[in-house]
Amino acid sequence: MEDSSSQSFFRKHWEGYKEFWSERFSILDNYSPFVQREKPLPSWSDSDVEEFIASDPVHGPVLKTAREAVNFGLTGSLIGAVSTAGVAWKYSRSLHGAGLSFLAGGAFGWTFGHEIANHWYQLYRVDTMGAQVKFMEWWRNKSE
Repeated sequence: MEDSSSQSFFRKHWEGYKEFWSERFSILDNYSPFVQREKPLPSWSDSDVEEFIASDPVHGPVLKTAREAVNFGLTGSLIGAVSTAGVAWKYSRSLHGAGLSFLAGGAFGWTFGHEIANHWYQLYRVDTMGAQVKFMEWWRNKSE
């Protein structure tokens, strides 16, 4: 009898835990119809993205701005990777240390660059994930 009540307690606790984290990682729910398919979506080109941007007056400009923000991340990644690897090489002359610094600097630079882009383009005011999902829906409908 006690085993049944303890199982019920743990099941209730687990469901609450699962619900809590599924709310915080809703990205998995948004992209799962496009990722978990039997037949993957075909690749798209820049001209396809430009066609969507021109055709959707609500989500098109948001997607265009999000695509422009990637350049900030790439620039930050390049600066972070080269500068940290250079400093590590200068002071340690260790190839593996410089390599790890290059990777870490690239990741940190990407993060800082993306943060700068968020503020530069005020991406925190728009739903970039919603625009990406709308593009994926548009592409799925167009390609099928």
